[in-house]
Amino acid sequence: MFQALVLEKTPEFSATVREVDDSFLPEGEVTVAVEYSTINYKDALAITNRSPVVRSWPMVAGIDGAGSVLESSDPRWKAGDPFVLNGFGVGETHKGCLAGKARLKADWLVRRPAAFSARQAMAIGTAGYTAMLCVLALERHGLRPGDGEVLVTGATGGVGSVAVAVLAQMGHRVVAATGKASEGDYLRKLGAAAVIDRAELAAPGKPLQKERWVGVVDAVGSHTLANACAQVRYGGAVAACGLAQGMDLPATVAPFILRGVALLGVDSVMAPMHLREQAWLRLARDLDPALLETMTTEIPLAQAVEAAQRLLAGQVRGRIVVKT
Repeated sequence: MFQALVLEKTPEFSATVREVDDSFLPEGEVTVAVEYSTINYKDALAITNRSPVVRSWPMVAGIDGAGSVLESSDPRWKAGDPFVLNGFGVGETHKGCLAGKARLKADWLVRRPAAFSARQAMAIGTAGYTAMLCVLALERHGLRPGDGEVLVTGATGGVGSVAVAVLAQMGHRVVAATGKASEGDYLRKLGAAAVIDRAELAAPGKPLQKERWVGVVDAVGSHTLANACAQVRYGGAVAACGLAQGMDLPATVAPFILRGVALLGVDSVMAPMHLREQAWLRLARDLDPALLETMTTEIPLAQAVEAAQRLLAGQVRGRIVVKT
């Protein structure tokens, strides 16, 4: 028997931590002991039923997991191997990792870098891994340290916190946008050179604005993304990975056809394995573990539902790690 955060519709929605056994596990080649999971934005939507994230019932929440392999029918994995799992529909269509055990497909697992413990890997989680995918996308477009200011929106969130820390560690001048004025010191400790009020970006703006950013990591969407695009310097790029403000994009083509701005969509759920492995290797190189700890709060599985509610209410800073 082991504990799991189970989501059900029978027909009313419920999210409860309860004991289940191995018969509750889905099909998969690899059975794992989950040491830590985390609460991402998508997890919070699923756990609170605020959005139709879950497409199969009952579901075990948790799109991320880290721990060690218990048994495997796939020769690539053997008992004791350390793993990290992000996305692939886990916690949506396949029972997830907010539980003591999980059964997963071998093709979904990444070998956890030796630089990270299971706890540290989940302090990074999908949010931090997505942040690194954004950085890699900007680098492929040509972003280099010293080019100019890089904007990070939603900077106190999981994606934003890791993006600020990584970009600063790499030598970029990072400007962090946040609606939490009290978190300026936190963002500067992560490496932000300057902090601006998200209100500067959140309202409708002009199609073209003063050129400022050489690159942007945006986890917010809507008017914030539109204004960020309108402020990018000629030939710069925006990596878009979230919709905290909204799914809409009230923009014009002006930045793209008059300044050659590139809008780079970043998907973490189904990203190919070579990108996942590259992202985790770069996180091991470019993310200071001491800074990772400053943005991390650990909770037991019993507090996961309450933490999801706080995250959606904007009351969470950085990353939440769940001891399973």
